[in-house]
Amino acid sequence: MEEPEDFQQPTKRKAHLTNVLVLTTLVSTFGSSFQYGYNVAVVNSPAVCLSALRTSLCSNVVPMYLGELSPKNLRGAIGVMPQLFITIGILIAQVFGLRSILANERGWPLLLGLTGVPAIVELILLPFCPESPRYMLIQKGNELGAKAALRRIRGWDDVDDEIEEMRLEDESEKAEGHVSVMHLFSFRSLRWQLLSIIVLNMGQQLSGVNAIYYYADSIYRSAGVKENDIQYVTVGTGAVNVFMTIAAVSIVEAVGRRILLLVGFAICCISCAVLTMSLNLQDKVDWMPYLCITCIIIYVIGHAIGPSPIPYVITTEMFRQSSRPAAFMVAGSVHWLSNFTVGLVFPFLEKGLAEYSFIIFGGICLATFVYIFFVIPETKSKTLNWETGPLLLGDLSTIRKTKYDADCDTFS
Repeated sequence: MEEPEDFQQPTKRKAHLTNVLVLTTLVSTFGSSFQYGYNVAVVNSPAVCLSALRTSLCSNVVPMYLGELSPKNLRGAIGVMPQLFITIGILIAQVFGLRSILANERGWPLLLGLTGVPAIVELILLPFCPESPRYMLIQKGNELGAKAALRRIRGWDDVDDEIEEMRLEDESEKAEGHVSVMHLFSFRSLRWQLLSIIVLNMGQQLSGVNAIYYYADSIYRSAGVKENDIQYVTVGTGAVNVFMTIAAVSIVEAVGRRILLLVGFAICCISCAVLTMSLNLQDKVDWMPYLCITCIIIYVIGHAIGPSPIPYVITTEMFRQSSRPAAFMVAGSVHWLSNFTVGLVFPFLEKGLAEYSFIIFGGICLATFVYIFFVIPETKSKTLNWETGPLLLGDLSTIRKTKYDADCDTFS
């Protein structure tokens, strides 16, 4: 059954969404995260709604575009870059958000105004950026334009192998057409990929990362950190986040996506368990508050190397061109709904369960770890046209291909 053209439009990405090159997409992410970082430092910022809208758009469009541009041997490292610049933006905002710099009565208007600088730079540079070659060839049918864009991005003329890979993907998708979000939920052949990105994005946010930051100040205070010095400890935590994300960029192609996810969620799970114990004993044992601070830092390390950046890379690599935009729409929606849920529910959890609230987050980390271990395959160095199945059920590529063709016939 053919869908109306208007219903398919959400997955037909307009040029102004994908016409972003690596530098400018990172600048865009940096700019939005700068404002978001200010909202972390000063929770009642009047820019919070606009910041959330801009951040949500960038967090979906940037990784998708970078994944389409990147050669497969660098796709993971480049895919982690947006998260790296988000952490850098948050760190810079935390520094400017110190009370001795701009987080004061005279400085906060300037702090808000500075968020417009990266956006202006982005608007100036965007017209000079090429479109995604994969989008131009597969969705627009413009092979000459795709070759020109790919040569400009790669810096060399011989791009025939990559163009041929795109042609093969185009041929395998002709019966499928453009996949809307509703189609995505209906495709049996994509059910494991869809479930996996939902689990990853829920696990990323429901793991308690925002709750950790929410609780951090009181933990620092209980450890004897002076009230005026807590802001500097927070900046130090932000610096750890940056350095560990740099580490993720450096090792993601060597160790793979799956290992980083497993190690990251394992660290977060153990940190939540030890943090719960140390919070309960901090009034009885003198050195327990310092163990609490250590748990927070270790948690940040674990989240930075896997749960924070890798889900975006996995989403890019698990879906083909026609279904990838819809997949990112689903992933982004789950991400921000989970983020909203934690922000809404955690104050009640903290009030009702106190220190034991982190046990829930530890359990979610453990459940996500188990799912990744048994279901999610390694996607490193795969083309964007590969077939995948859940590890738990073994190699289902032949079965999946049959179901994929049947689904395409159903919707054609």
